[in-house]
Amino acid sequence: MPELPDIVVYLEALEARILGQRLKRARIASPFLLRTVIPPVSAVEGKVVQSLRRLGKRIAIGFEDDCWLVLHLMIAGRLHWREPGAKLTPRRTLAAFDFASGSLTLTEAGSKKRASLHLVEGARGLDALDPGGLEPLEADPGSFAARLASENHTLKRSLTDPHLFSGIGNAYSDEILHAAQLSPAALTTRLTSEDMARLYEATRRTLQDWTARLRAEANGDFPEKVTAFREGMAVHGRFGKPCPRCGAKIQRIRYADNETNYCARCQTGGKLLADRSLSRLLKKDWPRTLEELEALTNR
Repeated sequence: MPELPDIVVYLEALEARILGQRLKRARIASPFLLRTVIPPVSAVEGKVVQSLRRLGKRIAIGFEDDCWLVLHLMIAGRLHWREPGAKLTPRRTLAAFDFASGSLTLTEAGSKKRASLHLVEGARGLDALDPGGLEPLEADPGSFAARLASENHTLKRSLTDPHLFSGIGNAYSDEILHAAQLSPAALTTRLTSEDMARLYEATRRTLQDWTARLRAEANGDFPEKVTAFREGMAVHGRFGKPCPRCGAKIQRIRYADNETNYCARCQTGGKLLADRSLSRLLKKDWPRTLEELEALTNR
């Protein structure tokens, strides 16, 4: 799922291409994409794009008369900039927004169509789609710590909860926790002040660094390589590969459509975090440390 760094770079690319431009036509190929009926999507045709903003992991395109198209790409949705009047292929291209200079298209890989498009009016309409998470790059250490401690959850869950923090998802939460050398299973209410300060700095540094990297990679072009698994990541998507800090093999926990990646040596004191479904099957046979795991794999 595109997260804060990806969305920021998308918005910068859109600003260079559609800000101040008039939308000629909005074409919706998938009946599952559009989640609102009133006003109709045709209401923004002929209107000029006046602003762009991020709402958590959503992209909001503001038109004249305070109308907003709000896109949520979910896991597999991606944006593309094509030649004017780009063709729609309903099985993959869900929508196209035609401007004089080109067409902004929305595609979604896979059979599960989760991406969404809302058309809303005014601040009230936008607020209804805003999860309300704290902006991690705008927060001071005190407000960051207060938000983190407001609910007693694991760090992984709290960082990825859009009601607590804005724009952080599965991939960058793994990178943040590795940078902070904290366990994804650590409880937020049990962090020391040193842990909290380290997490605050790691969050800011990780998001800023990756935004800069993705911006440099795009180099003024429209970002086409938006993925959750990137070369240069420390732990996310690197199961079984060496930790760049200590060399131990990266571990993971799988659940539903997500996975948590971490370094046991750097983050959990060498303790392996049990995958719930697997540990339920293995019970006492589940290895508890890196040493036990190595003993099993080397038999």
